[in-house]
Amino acid sequence: MSYLVWDVSPEIFRLGSLSIRWYGLLFALGFIIGYEIFQRIFKLEKRNPKDIDKLTVVMILSTVIGARLGHCFFYEPEYYLAHPIEILYVWKGGLASHGAAIAILLGIWYFVARYKDYSYLWILDRLVVTVALAGALIRLGNFFNSEILGVPTNVPWAIIFARVDNVPRHAVQLYESISYLIIFVYLSLIYLKYKDKLPSGRTFGAFLTLVFTARFILEYFKEQQTTLEAGMLLHMGQLLSIPFILIGLYLWLKSYRFKTFQK
Repeated sequence: MSYLVWDVSPEIFRLGSLSIRWYGLLFALGFIIGYEIFQRIFKLEKRNPKDIDKLTVVMILSTVIGARLGHCFFYEPEYYLAHPIEILYVWKGGLASHGAAIAILLGIWYFVARYKDYSYLWILDRLVVTVALAGALIRLGNFFNSEILGVPTNVPWAIIFARVDNVPRHAVQLYESISYLIIFVYLSLIYLKYKDKLPSGRTFGAFLTLVFTARFILEYFKEQQTTLEAGMLLHMGQLLSIPFILIGLYLWLKSYRFKTFQK
């Protein structure tokens, strides 16, 4: 069987020792597009657009710091506790979406504590629309990097990552990217239906449930990320997804029972 061979360089171009990579471009693009979407939301709901810059700083710091710490302590705690200085070596790779999710929740809590004009769920119900799109772009970046590989398979749509090995695999990065893109469209439609009368917790609950359910299922198609997962009944990504799914279901169902909205 003839499989698609993926042999695209992760670098777009290089200037001396400086390289511009697809992953970095797509990561940044997630924030840029998210910023534009939030500008439209703030304009539509007559909010202060200057607050978007403050929120964006919180989001960037929370995402990068949380994703890095999540990888170090969820997936390779023994190594990084023995080599703590290497936690700072972000350029060597190693980011975990669950760590980013936890840090973002804490970062938004900090934001609303400082800026009393916003409620916690008001921000989250609108923010997750952009986060779903950013997740799709980041997973596409993982595909360009030939990382987070799927398990070997002989399905017709399998892909050989030539920069890794000669084995046809599930393109699980694309599965996740497409899943998150569909969720982004769904959340966008919910927001456009309600706008400033969006039921509290509706999109945030839907985001948590759908994104982390997709993550839980797709973990079965991934190679184990670290030796820590050897012998585990569930992957670390699945274990970390369960609390998010349960919280999401609670908020999502509650938004139908109590149709309140927050300012």
